[in-house]
Amino acid sequence: MSEEFPVQSARIQQCPECGGGRLMRDYECAEIVCMNCGFVVDSKIADRGPEWRAFDHEQRAKRARVGAPLTYTIHDKGLSTMIDWHDRDVYGRRLSPGQKAQIYRLRKWQRRIRVSDATERNLAFALSEISKIANNLNLPKNILETASVIYRKAVKEHLIRGRSIQGVTAAAIYVACRQCKLARTLEEIAQASNIAKKEVGRSYRFLVKELDYFIPPVKPSQYVTKFSSQLIMQGKVEEIAHKIITTAQQLKLTSGRGPTGIAAAASYIASVLTGERKTQREIAEIAQVTEVTIRNRYKELVERLLFVITL
Repeated sequence: MSEEFPVQSARIQQCPECGGGRLMRDYECAEIVCMNCGFVVDSKIADRGPEWRAFDHEQRAKRARVGAPLTYTIHDKGLSTMIDWHDRDVYGRRLSPGQKAQIYRLRKWQRRIRVSDATERNLAFALSEISKIANNLNLPKNILETASVIYRKAVKEHLIRGRSIQGVTAAAIYVACRQCKLARTLEEIAQASNIAKKEVGRSYRFLVKELDYFIPPVKPSQYVTKFSSQLIMQGKVEEIAHKIITTAQQLKLTSGRGPTGIAAAASYIASVLTGERKTQREIAEIAQVTEVTIRNRYKELVERLLFVITL
């Protein structure tokens, strides 16, 4: 436990009963006891320090819970202050007309100083675009933070010049999804950001090359959960689809095939086996592949895995 005590307890140097200076601090009972006569000098001492301990600066910075946490989704990492528009003081009282004019000027200059140079203006606009795309796609917080870090690295390496901010932000989100193993296609991100898929793909390849990122290949199993939730199918269907994909990978049937097509075909086979039939058109619309692709992958899986399908 921490050894921080209230001021009056810390100043106690001797026993008021016998005048002895041998005082023992009992941390379990929160008391100060004289070791000569046993008199309880102070009791019920409140420990005002934190409940955690830190042995270096890094631990202290991680465990401290003072103020708002740092975030890369804001251009100043959330460290700036804001002057609100309520025109009231700390006690809730209305400000006088002279004070209102003064606060108005302070608010105006604070807003101007907060974004001082071109780099911060670029970051402020780009990070708001990243947040907008992430909200449209319902992406989790870790994807948003990762995409913001990727864009900051691109700005630091001067990779934004000559390229559209919207294209680079969409590419940063796609890189973050691939790094965090979240199944999102280029078509979805391009549609959410209102940019052509070709431009997003070009910016994505440029970022990966210049920043020297390792992007793990997408596995079909990452799409199965997404397709099952969008098609509102039972967990049994998803479980069988995962088993089909695992077996197909062991037999090298997924090599050279698109992961979305394999996942769509496995979901279709699993829905037929469990009796929760979904049409190939429904799955093709969700997976954003053609029905011909699903039929080709479906025939390959059924023939090699020796399924008996009753149509």
